[in-house]
Amino acid sequence: MRAHWPTPASAPVVQRAWVRPGAHINAMGADAPGKQELDPGILRDARVIIDDWHQATESGEVNVPLHAGALRREHIQGTLGEVVAGKSSGRGEAVITVFDSTGLAIQDVALARVIYAAARERGAGTAFDFFG
Repeated sequence: MRAHWPTPASAPVVQRAWVRPGAHINAMGADAPGKQELDPGILRDARVIIDDWHQATESGEVNVPLHAGALRREHIQGTLGEVVAGKSSGRGEAVITVFDSTGLAIQDVALARVIYAAARERGAGTAFDFFG
């Protein structure tokens, strides 16, 4: 099941009982201090990957449970960069995984470059001259 529920929630809207082993969650809605969408039990039971330590601990999904003591830094397995570089493991078939994305422009630009190159290679899309 794929779902996207961006909310201004300050209390969990996704409960641990709803999430089965093997599920993956891209957590993107908790984008400010005090915002929270996931039950802390999900984070404790999951392999949690973040995009940036500072941003995630101040304004990501992990910020509230970390500051409340419901989650420890040791619960966070690593960063997306570490997964891509092979320094940390990502998905697992029998484990819940969570990617807590706070939004890093450098990752957006890198992904856009890959998508652009793939589109050019396939002859897809429409070229625009934005500055001409």
